[in-house]
Amino acid sequence: MLAKLLSVAITGMDASVVEVELDQTRGLPGLIMVGLPDQAIKESRDRVQSAILNSGYQYPNRKVVINLAPAELKKEGAVYDLPIALGILMVSEQISAERAASYLILGELALDGSVRPARGVLAAAITARQQGYKGVIVPLENIHEAKVILDGRAKVNRQESAGFEVIGVSNLEEAVGFLGEGIAPISPTTPAEEAAAESQYDFQDVRGHEMLKRALTVAAAGAHNTIMMGPPGSGKTMCAKRIPTILPELSYEESLETTKIYSIAGVMQPGQGWIKIRPFRSPHHSVSGPGLVGGGTYPRPGEVSLAHNGVLFLDEA
Repeated sequence: MLAKLLSVAITGMDASVVEVELDQTRGLPGLIMVGLPDQAIKESRDRVQSAILNSGYQYPNRKVVINLAPAELKKEGAVYDLPIALGILMVSEQISAERAASYLILGELALDGSVRPARGVLAAAITARQQGYKGVIVPLENIHEAKVILDGRAKVNRQESAGFEVIGVSNLEEAVGFLGEGIAPISPTTPAEEAAAESQYDFQDVRGHEMLKRALTVAAAGAHNTIMMGPPGSGKTMCAKRIPTILPELSYEESLETTKIYSIAGVMQPGQGWIKIRPFRSPHHSVSGPGLVGGGTYPRPGEVSLAHNGVLFLDEA
């Protein structure tokens, strides 16, 4: 029996749809995985097996082949655990999930079957909505991040994406219940009321430094760069941390861009949805090149990207 589910791969600042294909064939029992998976994905066979057994299901004593397509696209991370586990249950005919093809699914599995948070959830939700899928199934801890796409101001490419659903699951059983039996573990999430964004810093806290405050005000108004020179303890960092409080509030587009970057970088706080305050990034002066500008074998955002729409403070430059 052949099963097909959909997940995502993060490519730069966007998410690409990945087909997770599974087939149960003749041969020695085992899990064969192809499609340029990284080491974290290859290790998923042990996590998935324990998660399935500890959730009360049977692990098939057959050879199962898993293909992550497109094959030429590198895949990384543990976000494929949940679709792989659901696919194994489908090919072993323990569940029937015709609805699986309508949702993008991602999430890391613990050994007890619980679903752990993943990075890039917002990018996955944006891709799913733009390409007309019915919704996304994400870890429950990422649901506030994913429901950003449900905001009425969100711009989509297709009118048929109305009624987009964000389903949060806390364990494998809830995902099976939703896909196999059509029982949602929770009601599809709707946008929550946004609280006013507040910063722990305030520019009016600065006493003295009239010339510096004037220079920073001009820089904030015109989006200029500034060099501050002075002895340690004179207040350079203190003033720099308060620059975001005199910048204009983030627009919807800017907030979406910033939230998407933080989601892909995996630095969102638990339960956090929107990034509503302009970011302030202050990397250590020994930061590496890739750490500052991004990059790596699997490209990740660097400090420059994380400071997008905000302030990048380079101390001891």
